[in-house]
Amino acid sequence: MPAAAPAVAPPERELLARLGQKLRRARKTQKVSAVAAAEAAGISRVTLHRIERGEPTVAMAAWVALASTLGLALDVADAGTAASVAVQLPERIRLDAYPQLRKLAWQLQGVEELTPQEALGLYERNWRHVDRAGLSAAETALIHALSQALGGGRLLV
Repeated sequence: MPAAAPAVAPPERELLARLGQKLRRARKTQKVSAVAAAEAAGISRVTLHRIERGEPTVAMAAWVALASTLGLALDVADAGTAASVAVQLPERIRLDAYPQLRKLAWQLQGVEELTPQEALGLYERNWRHVDRAGLSAAETALIHALSQALGGGRLLV
């Protein structure tokens, strides 16, 4: 008879649910079907959906395999440092503060601010036009923050 699954407290259940949602969001952002992701990870489609729902009884190896398939990494962070790593994006991004983004938005007449989603989209669609040597530290940090918060940890270029 199999062993009973350990009890999982509500905060940990919420953490697993958020992690599952992030994996699902990454899969959807990359336009990967559930069947293709499951096959690539070596798991069943049912297991993939259980992971995306944050079910705690799915083997850790399946979670790691799915994350790896999506180009992500699962890591254990110290609870004290995890909060400090969270990315905070502004509601609006001023074009004047980011010269490369301003160049990419040349066709947007009269626009001085973009949403984070719009900025990420501009960077991703026009990455070949970005002067990487001309990126300031602030703009590099913005691109990293956008890709972490909205792009599943990767800039899709």
